[in-house]
Amino acid sequence: MTGNGPGVSFDTPVKVCVRDLTVHYGDTKALDRVTLDIPANRVTALIGPSGCGKSTFLRCLNRMNDRVPGARIHGLVAMDGDDLYATHVDPVLLRRRVGMVFQKSNPFPKTIFDNVAFGPRVHGLRDAVRLREIVELSLQRAALWEEVVDRLDGSALELSGGQQQRLCIARALAVQPEVLLMDEPASALDPIATAKIEELIHELKLSYTIVIVTHNMQQAARVSDYTAYFYLGRLIEFGPTDRLFTAPTRPETEDYITGRFG
Repeated sequence: MTGNGPGVSFDTPVKVCVRDLTVHYGDTKALDRVTLDIPANRVTALIGPSGCGKSTFLRCLNRMNDRVPGARIHGLVAMDGDDLYATHVDPVLLRRRVGMVFQKSNPFPKTIFDNVAFGPRVHGLRDAVRLREIVELSLQRAALWEEVVDRLDGSALELSGGQQQRLCIARALAVQPEVLLMDEPASALDPIATAKIEELIHELKLSYTIVIVTHNMQQAARVSDYTAYFYLGRLIEFGPTDRLFTAPTRPETEDYITGRFG
C-alpha cells in the first residue's frame, strides 16, 4: 500500500503536500511512494517500529536528508504549494520556515540568551532590543521564561534535561518557523518533563503546524490530531488519531496498536 493521505478531510487547510515520496540511501529503499497531506495548525504523529521510515520522512520536510551521502529523493514535497525541492529553493532558508527539535536536547555551550538568539543572528539580526524581544517571546512560547528569566546569562548546559529540551524548542521558534518538526522530543525525559513537553505541544499548535515522530503510542494518542502508521518504508494508514487508534481500517495497523506486532 502506498498510503492513504489524500481523501482524509481536514478542518484546516493542507500545509504540506507529499506525493509519491521515495527515498534511497545507497541501495536501501527507506521510503516507498509515500503520499500524505499534513494539515495546518494541527499535530500529526508518525508511528511505527524502528527503521520503518518515520525519521526519514520527517527529515524530508526540511531537506535534512540532503546532507546524507548517497541519499536520493524522488517525488513531491510542497508547502503552501511551493515545491521544497525546486532548484531555486535555498535549504538554509527553508529550515527557517521548517524548524526541528531532535530526540536528544542539543543546547549550544553558550548562555541561555545566546542559544535562543543564535538563529536570528545567523539571519542578520543585530538590533539588541529586537533580539531581546525575540528571546523573551520564544522562551515564553516554550514555557521556559519564568524559570530562566533571572539567569539568561548563565550557561544553557546547567539546565535540567527537560529545560534544555524546551530551550531547544525556543531556539527553533526564534526564527519564526511555520512548521515545527519533532523527532522523539520526550524520549529521553522523565514523566514530569514529558508532561510539560506534551502540554507545550498542545499550546504551540495554535500557531504552528507540528509533525512529531514518537515510539510511544500513548503519547501519540495524547498529543496528536492525526496519526500516520509507517511500516517498512510505506505509509500503511493515516487518519484522525481517535479513529485510527479505536477503529483502524488496516489489519497491520491494528496488529501494531494492539501489541500483536512491533
